[in-house]
Amino acid sequence: MTDQDPKGTEPETSESLKAFGEVLKVFRRRAGLTQEQFAPLVGYSVPTVASIEQGRRVPSKKFLERAEEVLDAFGVIRAAAKHLTRRAGLAKWFEEWAELEPLAVTFYIFENRFVPGLIQTPAYARALFEKQIPALDEDRIETNMVRRLERMQLVVDHPQTIYSFIIEEHVLRRQVTTAEVMREQIDRILALGERGHIDIQVMAESRGHHAGLDGPLQLLETEENAWYAYSEAQRTSQLTSDPKEVSILQQRYARMRTQALSVEASVGLLREIRGAL
Repeated sequence: MTDQDPKGTEPETSESLKAFGEVLKVFRRRAGLTQEQFAPLVGYSVPTVASIEQGRRVPSKKFLERAEEVLDAFGVIRAAAKHLTRRAGLAKWFEEWAELEPLAVTFYIFENRFVPGLIQTPAYARALFEKQIPALDEDRIETNMVRRLERMQLVVDHPQTIYSFIIEEHVLRRQVTTAEVMREQIDRILALGERGHIDIQVMAESRGHHAGLDGPLQLLETEENAWYAYSEAQRTSQLTSDPKEVSILQQRYARMRTQALSVEASVGLLREIRGAL
């Protein structure tokens, strides 16, 4: 979601990941399926399937179960997954959050640093990755871009999920990249806002104190009506499912929705900002 993934959240390609990817590929081909045919059967995007087969992404439990079932793999896929290794330092909380995102039926995001990752354009995302400190090499940038593109698809591929985004106005006015890319980014936000399952609101600069001053915030609800919260700071992040903590953050988000501009007024401001670029 961010321009800088929390430390230790990017799985490094390992021999076990590569081996698992080859096993998956063999069973997929045995079933006579292309990646494009296989992806919707397991409920994931083609880039996600490609990343797993290339040994660049750790498969989720849901993916493993669906792949085992779809490919009739005699338990081999489950068995191979038991031997997967991750890079030292891979944070369990981030892995869990990434697995929760596709399962959300309700998803709330407040951002005061940059355009939320789920609604970024590829050009905007790449600009953020290229300007990170310390600098990323090209291979790492490409790996991050693959993951970002996969996550961008969530808002398009899950029309049954209710999404709410609140973005600080200064985020949209800050030219972190060229005017052309910023115009494209605002056009994407406007286009996504036309979808019935996505609300986008702007927290106006004229708003003084508001409930989100403690920093960015994400909340999601699963089909089982379990709520989770996720927040980030400089190179650190936190995932919580504690009902008391989540309740406090839900209250803050609810207040922010009343403090931000309405959806209609936000569209007007977005068009104004775009016209000024």
